[in-house]
Parts: sequence; C-alpha cells; structure tokens
Amino acid sequence: MNKNGPVVIIEDDEDDQLMLNDIFTTLNYKNKILFFKDGNDALAYLNKTEIAPFLILSDVNMPKINGFELRNKVYTDTQLHLKCIPYLFFTTHSNKEAVIDAYNLVVQGFFVKPNTYSQMENTIRKIMEYWKECIAPSEFDN
Repeated sequence: MNKNGPVVIIEDDEDDQLMLNDIFTTLNYKNKILFFKDGNDALAYLNKTEIAPFLILSDVNMPKINGFELRNKVYTDTQLHLKCIPYLFFTTHSNKEAVIDAYNLVVQGFFVKPNTYSQMENTIRKIMEYWKECIAPSEFDN
C-alpha cells in the first residue's frame, strides 16, 4: 500500500465530486485526488500507472461498469492485486444484498455517503486516518 499515492475516486455525480474535492482540500492530505466518472476509465488508469494508489473510493451505481464489476476486475488482476490497494465502496444507499455482495468481493469497506457536508468530512477523515495507520504486506521488503 502506497500511503503517499493518489486517492482514486470513481464517482459519476459531479456534485459529489465537488463536495469530495472540497473536503479533501480542507483536510489537507498530501495525496493527490484523482476523479473518474466511470469504472472503465479508472481501470485503464490503474493498469497503466506505475504509481500505486493509496486507496480507491468507488460508487456502486455507475455507467458502463458498476462498482461490483470494477472491484472484481481489480481483485482478479494479479498485478493490481499485488499493489495492495484498499478498495472501499462509498455510495448513496445500501441494502443487505449489496453489502454481502461487496464483502464477497473482498472489499475493505462499505460506506453510505452521509447527508451533510460535516458528516461526510468526518467520514473521509476517519477513512484516511485508518488507512494511514494500517500496515499492508507490501510495506515489507521481500
């Protein structure tokens, strides 16, 4: 896990993108924030970049491929799997089936977007601080 790598946010809603951009600016993390409107664009980036992202925040309902399909592609790709990129769903709503499906894909978190700016800021802070403290196998020399 590259704690200094970019945060990849896959979100097709422009209002949510703007709010998340403001929140990350306010929280002042050094990680670059990269937005993608659909999973195919995010997957293309993940496959071509040499820089391992810090984490992925993915919406579930997106055009072209949904968050579950994208997660499956990332998880089953050997090269991407070895980068130890935490994959978290960050979506508007949930139900039991969606949460079970997400965890069956070995997702590292499932979050419902809070209703207010301050609640969303608090959630993003918690996510970032947790993963900044977490240790992954990729942090050890071979």
